[in-house]
Amino acid sequence: MTLTRNAADRTKRVVSSSGRERPVSETRIAVRTSELDSFGHVNHAIYLNYFEHARFEALKQAGFPWGTLEERGWAIFVVRIEVDYVAETHREDELLIRTWADSFRRTSMVLEQEMLRDDDSGEVVARARVTAVWIGSDRRPMRVPPDVQRGLSEGTT
Repeated sequence: MTLTRNAADRTKRVVSSSGRERPVSETRIAVRTSELDSFGHVNHAIYLNYFEHARFEALKQAGFPWGTLEERGWAIFVVRIEVDYVAETHREDELLIRTWADSFRRTSMVLEQEMLRDDDSGEVVARARVTAVWIGSDRRPMRVPPDVQRGLSEGTT
């Protein structure tokens, strides 16, 4: 992944695997003791929580906080997630999660995520590829809202 900074609006951007330049959302997380397993590192399942938190932060930065989703009766269901665990993390590690939209289909979107140490090393500790389906107030799949696509593809709506 090559990260660039847009000089006009100072947003960080990445070229997704679909070949499009996309804004990157960044979320910082500190590892807590309760998230460690018996081996003294963060349990693999906790990474899913970290990634989920960062996805909703990305939506918020794109102009769609939880409250807006609830008001409109929308939900987002993860239907597939692939995680590559690259390095272990420990108590009090500071992590940075980058999230960006890779692609959109009629009712689904694919988000890419990269978790790295928020230190001088910038070591990647995990990567995720998430497919999520948008659900309407009738609890059935709906088109990914154009404003959401714009917000995740171009920046804040």
